[in-house]
Amino acid sequence: MPKLLVLGDDLTGSNATGALYARFGLRAVSVNAPLAPDAPCLRAESGIDALVVNLGTRHASPPHAAQAVRAAIEVVGPVDLTVKRVDTTLRGNVGAETEAVLASAPGARALVVPAFPDAGRVTLGGLHLVDGVPLAESPAARDPLAPVRSSRVRTLLHPTRREIAELPLDVVEEGMDAVEAALRRPAAIVVCDATTNRHLTTVARAAARLAAEGTRWISVDSGPFGVRLAAALGLAPGHGTVPPVLAVVGSITGQTHDQLLETELVLDARYVDVDPQRPDPAAAAAAAGELLAAGHRVVGMRTRAPAPGTPVDPAVAARLPPALGEAARLVLGTHRIGGLYATGGDIAVGVTRALGAEGFEIDAEVLPLAVAGRLSGGPHTGLPFATKGGLIGGRDAAVACLEHLNHVLATGRKNP
Repeated sequence: MPKLLVLGDDLTGSNATGALYARFGLRAVSVNAPLAPDAPCLRAESGIDALVVNLGTRHASPPHAAQAVRAAIEVVGPVDLTVKRVDTTLRGNVGAETEAVLASAPGARALVVPAFPDAGRVTLGGLHLVDGVPLAESPAARDPLAPVRSSRVRTLLHPTRREIAELPLDVVEEGMDAVEAALRRPAAIVVCDATTNRHLTTVARAAARLAAEGTRWISVDSGPFGVRLAAALGLAPGHGTVPPVLAVVGSITGQTHDQLLETELVLDARYVDVDPQRPDPAAAAAAAGELLAAGHRVVGMRTRAPAPGTPVDPAVAARLPPALGEAARLVLGTHRIGGLYATGGDIAVGVTRALGAEGFEIDAEVLPLAVAGRLSGGPHTGLPFATKGGLIGGRDAAVACLEHLNHVLATGRKNP
């Protein structure tokens, strides 16, 4: 049976949310309601991790929307996590559908986290903003079929009579301990501020701590929070057994700096800085090993950027690829690594040479001039590998490559 049930209110949003779960390594299938009790997607042999059900209730009456939620939950049966997917602009029957999910799970509590930072949707002070504009002043307020009348999330959750608390951004920014303490207050519904993906991850991990003590959560979100909560709860395929990814970064452009920062914010990546003047492969490998031993899923080694205006010494640039390649070889010799990511063509060559590979078998183009495949030949043949030019892609380019590798590892595709 599915581990997760995601209830959407329109087809486009349901499919987009299913894609998010797939990117996190879950086998996601989107279907339309109503579901038959003997539907193939409900069979144990289907192998589905996340079942996304499009209820088609965006423009329905509140009673009809609530009944559709109850019917889907009854047919699917018990799951580890139920997610009520809401529109990024909170159109539709948010309150009625949230209440219906809670009513079907006595004792459960709802985390309402509608922020979708990558799409310009954030929640601040309990108010939902679209590209910096309060929701009630955005185009969503003028939707002819489902206009949004308020920017305050808790207002849009009515007609529920359950206690609603708000988790402010300053608490979220204090970290998991502060969020955990706030979530211990017994409100049935908690509306959470979030303006970045890191905020989403912080709330999810704090909620998982309480789940370990017996709290049952319902997620009410627009997509990116629910999948992070699922990951924090250990519901991803192979959780705890999927090996980490090692990133090797030699490019020191401002563009690469921004891309790495995004991996830190989105994927909680951690990096070891390598002095380009005196690269020490053994020291870099040892430091990366400490991060891997601490349980980080994306660990990298990167060169330290020179001071602004400092010219790059060609001799220094020539030393880096073999040094970083040797550091990668040492890491792979002592730690289980599931995949490699290299930025910069010379770094990719240095890594493949150090690992004794004969070539690179290409499987897919993640984005223009960023490809993924496997090492061919040598002791690490078949190891998933993604490469990207240092000046290629936008801010999320490195995230896309790393998420591709994580998806390959989690689903077992092309895994050595």
